[in-house]
Amino acid sequence: MRADFAALILTHGRPDNVLTYETLRRQGYTGKIIIVIDNEDARGDEYQERFCGLDGVEVYCFDKLAVSETFDTADNQQDRRTIVYARNASFDIARQLGFRYFLQLDDDYTSFDWRFTDKLEFAQASHWREAERSGWFTDDLDRMFTIFVDFLAGAPSVRTIAMAQNGDFIGGPHGRFGTKVTLWRKAMNSFFCDVDRPINFVGRINEDVNTYTWRATTGTLMLTSNLVAISQAQTQQSEGGMSDVYLGLGTYTKSMYTVLFHPSGARVRMMISRHRRLHHAVDWKRTTPKILSESLRKPR
Repeated sequence: MRADFAALILTHGRPDNVLTYETLRRQGYTGKIIIVIDNEDARGDEYQERFCGLDGVEVYCFDKLAVSETFDTADNQQDRRTIVYARNASFDIARQLGFRYFLQLDDDYTSFDWRFTDKLEFAQASHWREAERSGWFTDDLDRMFTIFVDFLAGAPSVRTIAMAQNGDFIGGPHGRFGTKVTLWRKAMNSFFCDVDRPINFVGRINEDVNTYTWRATTGTLMLTSNLVAISQAQTQQSEGGMSDVYLGLGTYTKSMYTVLFHPSGARVRMMISRHRRLHHAVDWKRTTPKILSESLRKPR
C-alpha cells in the first residue's frame, strides 16, 4: 500500500466490536490503520489497550468539543455521540500524521467486494453470496484502495469518492447500480479523501447525505463508484456507535436534517423494504447545476 495513505476507522463506545479492523486485515490490507476515538468516550482506555502495539495500528483521540465549534449541527442539541465530529476531525488528524490521502470508514464493515467482473459484467447475487469461491471477493484490498486513491489523485475537481453500499444494488443487473460500471452523484458512509481538499460535513446526523446534497447545489463533485460494495452489520442491531442515536430519534428525524439543509430538493417519504420506514428522497433536477452547451446560447 502506498506510504501516503491510511485507513481511518471512526468508532465510539465499542472497542470489543471493531469489525472493520478484522475485515481490513482478513482481506489483505497491509497499510496503516488509525483508530479514531474522541475524548468523550468512556471506553477510550479500552481502545488503547486493545489496539496499541498491533502492527501498523495507531489510536488517535481528538477533542470533540473543539471540533463541534467548526461546523453547523443544524440543531441546539447537546448530544455529541454522532460520527460527524470524527468525520470533520479526520482531515487534521491525517495531516498531522503525515498522510496525504486517507479513507474514512465506520467500524462495522464485514466485507469489501467487487460487484462487477473483470469483463465489467454485473456479479449475479448467487455468485456474490459465494464470493470467496466465485472471485467477487477480494483478498487484495491494497489493490482495490490504490485504484480509488489513484482516481482521486488524478481528478482534482473531485472532492471525494465513496464505495457503493449493498442496498444500492436492489434490482441486480436491472437496477440502476447494476446496469454498468459508472459514477453517481452521491457519497455516503465510506470516503476516500485528500487532506488538501477538506470537506466540512454538516448536520448532527445524516451528515453524509446533508453534505453531498447541499454541496452539490454549488457544483461540488462528491461521487460513488458502483465497482465495489461494502457490507455492514445491520444498523440498530449492535450496541454503541450510532445505533443508540437512531433508536432514540428514529429515521424521520434523521431524514429531516437533509430537508433542513436542502429544502428545494430533498423530502421525506416512506421507503418500502423489509420494514416500512421513512427515508430521505433527493430530486436531482433540483440539486445539481446544469451546464448547457454554448450552441444553445441565444444570439445577442
